[in-house]
Amino acid sequence: MPSTPVWFMRQAGRSLPEYRAARAGTPMLDACAQPDLITEFTLQPLRRYAVDAAILFSDIVVPLKAIGVGIDIAPGIGPVVENPIRSEPDLARLRNLEPGDVPFVTEAVTALVAELGDKPLIGFAGGPFTLASYLVDGGPSKSFDRTKSLMYGNPKLWNALLTRLTDITIAFLGLQVAAGARAVQLFDSWAGTISPEDYRRSVLPHSRRIFEALAPTGVPRIHFGVGTSELLGLLGEAGADVVGVDWRIPLDEAARRVEPGKALQGNLDPAILLAPWEVVEARAREVIERGRTAEGHIFNLGHGVLPDTDPGVLARLTDLVHEESVRLAR
Repeated sequence: MPSTPVWFMRQAGRSLPEYRAARAGTPMLDACAQPDLITEFTLQPLRRYAVDAAILFSDIVVPLKAIGVGIDIAPGIGPVVENPIRSEPDLARLRNLEPGDVPFVTEAVTALVAELGDKPLIGFAGGPFTLASYLVDGGPSKSFDRTKSLMYGNPKLWNALLTRLTDITIAFLGLQVAAGARAVQLFDSWAGTISPEDYRRSVLPHSRRIFEALAPTGVPRIHFGVGTSELLGLLGEAGADVVGVDWRIPLDEAARRVEPGKALQGNLDPAILLAPWEVVEARAREVIERGRTAEGHIFNLGHGVLPDTDPGVLARLTDLVHEESVRLAR
């Protein structure tokens, strides 16, 4: 009897001591450009957890860096852009992404597919609003003032910016699938900061174009954002097969908000993994139970694994999901 599949956002990376040891002294974006490190970091969690998929070790700003945008990931801060995009002439810095810009991604994906065998590799990219927010605000923001100001006040420039970012994202995901990735996730992490009306008007057409471009490949497409409880129907409407849900809304309510024919992914609060095991177990069982109301369910966290998470807890959680979902299905 099949169990509920499970994988974790950021399962590859900062919570693993072997990752911290191997990446010591290597900046994040440098690590994301070395095929041997990409391969090693992607495989590390699979040696610890019986997860049902690997997620490519990378970062959503990798394609921007690859086309020459002055961007870096500052420790403890996040992506920081050297020259933010604020005017039409700034768009000239966003050229199309070519396969030759990211040969390390193709090489790593090819090596991983050969190593993983039947276990699928999930590729990913950043969603248009989130990439735009870094480029316009110049880095992480709590309020996205400059980004929203551009979206509201200059829709022509906004659409031109998101059109270019969409082209870059389609190319980036396309080359991952061509190299063997068997599913993709679009992380529009900060899209939840805008209203449903603004999402429909200013972001949805671009997200839809990404999923439409990937449709002929036949790979499952996942759409995820944080704080998107009011956008879940729109995330599904954009064309994904699976809608990712964060921890702010129960999965049974999420199932009511998403159109028929969509599976759900999620949605244990990552902070729960820092609590005693009895709490983790009880909350995980609740997520599994509520997930049964959806047309399909992939167990995951409501966002990425936190740095202080005990890998042993993730290992126990993975086994629990498999065992409990089989028990409930009997």
